This record gives sequence, C-alpha cells and structure tokens, in this order.
Amino acid sequence: MNVHNIPYEKTGYFSPLILDYLKQHPALSSFYTAFPTVQALQAQALEKTSSFSASKRKVLQTTLRQQYDQLSISDATYTNINRLQEDKTVTITTGHQLCLMTGPLFFIYKIVQTVKLCDQLNAADTSHHYVPVYWMASEDHDFEEISSFLFAGKKFKWTHPEQGGAVGSLDLNSLQAVLSLFEAQLPTSHAAEQLKKLIEISYRESENLAMATRKLVNALFGEYGLVIVDGHAPELKQQFVPIMEDELRQSSCQTAVQQQIETLQKNYSDSYRPQVSPRDINLFYLSTTTRKRIIRHPQGYQLDGASDVITSQQLIDELHTHPERFSPNVLLRPLYQEVILPNVAYIGGGGELAYWLELRAYFKSQQTTFPLLILRNSAVLSTAKTIKKISNFGLHPEDFFLRRTPLINKKIRQISNVDLDLQFLKKTLSENFTYLEKLTQQTDASFLGAVAAQRQKQFNGIDHLEKRLLQAQKKKLKDQVERLTQLYESLFPEEKLQERQLNFTTFYLEYGIHFIPNLMQAFDPLGQNLVWIDG
Repeated sequence: MNVHNIPYEKTGYFSPLILDYLKQHPALSSFYTAFPTVQALQAQALEKTSSFSASKRKVLQTTLRQQYDQLSISDATYTNINRLQEDKTVTITTGHQLCLMTGPLFFIYKIVQTVKLCDQLNAADTSHHYVPVYWMASEDHDFEEISSFLFAGKKFKWTHPEQGGAVGSLDLNSLQAVLSLFEAQLPTSHAAEQLKKLIEISYRESENLAMATRKLVNALFGEYGLVIVDGHAPELKQQFVPIMEDELRQSSCQTAVQQQIETLQKNYSDSYRPQVSPRDINLFYLSTTTRKRIIRHPQGYQLDGASDVITSQQLIDELHTHPERFSPNVLLRPLYQEVILPNVAYIGGGGELAYWLELRAYFKSQQTTFPLLILRNSAVLSTAKTIKKISNFGLHPEDFFLRRTPLINKKIRQISNVDLDLQFLKKTLSENFTYLEKLTQQTDASFLGAVAAQRQKQFNGIDHLEKRLLQAQKKKLKDQVERLTQLYESLFPEEKLQERQLNFTTFYLEYGIHFIPNLMQAFDPLGQNLVWIDG
C-alpha cells in the first residue's frame, strides 16, 4: 500500500471557509474553542471531565447497555461502555444518517478516523481514557437521502410505503428484495460471502433500520471498541428537557445563532452564507409515522401542516412526560449530543463544521462546553492497476484534481505532435496594442474605447481558435481521450470526490478484511491532507 498526501487547498474540493479554518485564520478564532491538536484535546478533556456529572454517566451507561442488549458485543466495546461511568473517561464523536449499506464511503472514513484518533490519544494521555463514538441520526426523516447506494455503476434504491417519520423506526420488509438484487450482483469470492454475512446479521435479522445499522456498524468496528449511541431514548432525552423547554418558550437557539451568523459575516466575510439558518423553534414533534416541525402560534403551538392548536401548557406538560416525542433539528442536535456525552471533539465534514461554527455562542448561553472541531479525513482509493494506468499516461495522482476537461486538455497538449498553445500570440498582440494605445493618446483619446474593444475581440478570437484546434486534435486522438475519460470517471465519478459517490462494498470486494485496517494505517486524524491510497 502506498499513500500520497495532497494538501486540501490543492484539491479544489474544499470551501474557502474550511480552508481558512484549517489555516487558523484570525477572523475565525472566536467561533471555536481551540484548534485541534493533541495538547488542545488533552486540555479539553480536563474541562469536560470537571463539568460532566456522575449521574449523567450512569444514565448514559445504563441506556447503552439497553441499546446493545440484542447484539453480540466485543470485549473492547463492552469495556468502553463500562469505562464511560469512570470520571476520567471522555469521548470523541462522529455522526451520520442511517444510510443504506452505510451509503457513501465517507461514512466509513469518519468512523475510522474517530477510532484512530482515540488510539493516538490513549497512547499520549494516560490520565484520561478516550472512547470512539458513532452517533446514529435515527430521528432524521429525510428518507430520500438514506435510501440508496451505488455499486458497480448501478443504483440500488429502497422504496418504503411509509415515509415521513423517523427513519430509524422503519421496518425492513420492503428492503429485502433490493438486498437480494444486490447480492445477485456480487462475484464468487470470500469477500463477497463476508458481505452477504454482514447483510444477513443486520438487515435480514433486525426489526427496524436503527437496529440494522447498529448491527452493521458494530460488525465492522466492534473489535476497535466503537460505541454506537442512539439519541432517540427517553432516558437520554430527559436530560435535555430544560433546554428543549427553553427553546419552546424563548427561541434561544435562533437568537444566539443569528447573532453568531451576523458576527461571522462582519468579522470574517460579508459574502458568507450560513450553512444552516435557525428557525423560531428548532424542534420537531415525533409520532409513530411522522416528524413535524413545531411552529409558534398566538394561542400556543401548531405542528407543521396541522390546523389544531396546542396550548403552551399542554405541550410543556407533554415534553416533561414524554421527552422522546421531541426531536432536535440540525442546529439543536449538536447541543443535545454534548449534554449527554462526556465529549471533547466532533469529527465532521466541511458542511457540518460550517454549521458548528455558528453554534459556539448558543452553547455558551446554555452553559455547555463547546467541543473541538475536526475535519474528517478524505481519501481517493485506487488499485495498483489504476496507478499503472496513470503512470502509462505520463500523469500523477495530483493531475486528476484538475477536473476532467482540463486534465484531458493537458494530456492532449502533451501527446500532440503540434503546439496547440496559442497564448504566445496574445503576448505579441498585447505589445502591439500597447503601442497603438500610446499612439491614440497622442492623437485622439476618444478612440481608446475602440482600441480596447478591438484588443478584446482579437484575444477572444485566439481563445476560440485554440479551442477549435484542441477539439480537432481530440478527434484525432479519440482513443486516448476515451481511455483517459474512463480512468478519470473511475476515480472521480460525475466529477465528484469518490467518497461522496461510491459505497464501501466496491472496495471491500477488492481488499476484504484488510479494507478497514488499510484505512487505519493510512489516515492521519489531525492531518490536513487528502490521502490517495493505492495498492
């Protein structure tokens, strides 16, 4: 296995905000606690352990034991669950939706990074114990986002007759035929049999999607001590009741987050657009089949799409009696996570970190420690065969971040027997037009506009001619263009990062049980490089 490190800023796939965060831009410093380093994480652990109560630890441990009741649990995970009751134990957390077969590759990357970071911290800091946590977004109701995955260029899509409620509670009867179609596409190999076993113990033997996802992730990462938390539990929600009541009465989240957004725009960039905008009430109401926004009404509250009015007292009473019926939205969920976990850092993608940067003021208003924010690892996976093809083209992995058309144009210019670069003509024309402008200044300056227009016309003509010559050469070299296009698409499908499109099963068939260990070896949890892994 070979690993090439490519700085995030050279990939073209990361936003200016995230790149500035990684550079520790001074204008962003007030929007997070500290930049993540081993030393900063140790300091955060000290702060979190001093504020996280023994009673919360007991509730967390008891709830986790109940949630793992139906699973075959590894010794490492069992030990970590028990350790959560100890006052020196903290967590590093990542989270994601309950995507079918884990969905895009970065689902796996997030957890690998979380596990490896905990291993590194446990080796460096003997005064604390760090537990890796995967937070299941079981209350999310966006079924469309989690209901499909790509394999071998085909999209496997699950259609469920009942959509709109929390996806974690969906039964799996209608999924079985989709899984059978997928299994029929698998080759005859040991790795394929392993995938079938994973499907059997998860999606074939679970009553709902939440349990199936827990079993699948546990089968993949249980040996590493990963602890899987489902926040949709009455005992955990009970600890969040005071904050949810405050949200219903005062709209505290909207007030604090909106101020933070305005400060971010003032201090950092006027062009900044919030990743997530707060609502008046950032809570949903859960029933067995729906998840509906709670909307303020002059006489109390309403559920989105309903005409009935719920009085303030009725809803507050129900909150205290049945907190599990109330679900935080994307802005309130981070606070919920930090209230019930002894957490020191959150690992998330660029979009996630962008909305976390909106939240520090809100956390402060709720007297909750704000965690350190860590950008998740990104990777491109390729085989030795693919690397050989890249080398045969006279290219390097870094070249593929040019995007498809510029990459092909670069290669056509390299292998063409004629020089297709006409930009030198612009330089000659520029010198001529500079002379012409000076002459015009000396005679009649009113002609300067016409001279400038003629200059631009000539430049545009050269660019247009160069493009036509390039297209003509592409036709002559059609075979090379097609082969390079296929190679590019295999690495960057639809001109997107592989990790956002492909499912882990593609690479599990290639590497088998070595797939996750290879990622563990290649990833740097606190690094600032995309890793290209081959071999």
